[in-house]
Amino acid sequence: MGFSPRTETLLSRANVICEGRGVRLTDLRRQVLGLILDREAPTGAYDLLDQLRGTRQGAAPPTVYRALEFLQEQGLVHKLESMAAFVGCIADEDHDHAAQFLICRTCGKVTELEDHELAHALEDAAKRLGFTVAKATIEAEGQCAACAAN
Repeated sequence: MGFSPRTETLLSRANVICEGRGVRLTDLRRQVLGLILDREAPTGAYDLLDQLRGTRQGAAPPTVYRALEFLQEQGLVHKLESMAAFVGCIADEDHDHAAQFLICRTCGKVTELEDHELAHALEDAAKRLGFTVAKATIEAEGQCAACAAN
């Protein structure tokens, strides 16, 4: 399965990241990540499964979910809970970064933010309430600039 040059570059970076952590980006994991990175919009697990079935005999939901779990653990994809879909994230920094997402309701485009001040504000507010944040993903829905201009 061929991917765009941009996606191939990101997959090479993902492989280096995995090697540096002592984990393997198997062919299946690489293919799932490539399918996610090649799309402009978030991708659901069953969409991935449909695409995989074209090239992988015996592809089944558990196969896709295991690959997605690995990719999430490595910080290579984020799950958008409100959409039950996944977006790629090949960050140069630590994979446990805070992420916020702007989701356009019109075109479906997702933009990832890494606003550390926002993340710290959330953690500080939680601490004041005696709450320990284990994971925080913020999803804001609205309209992107391109759609607003039309």
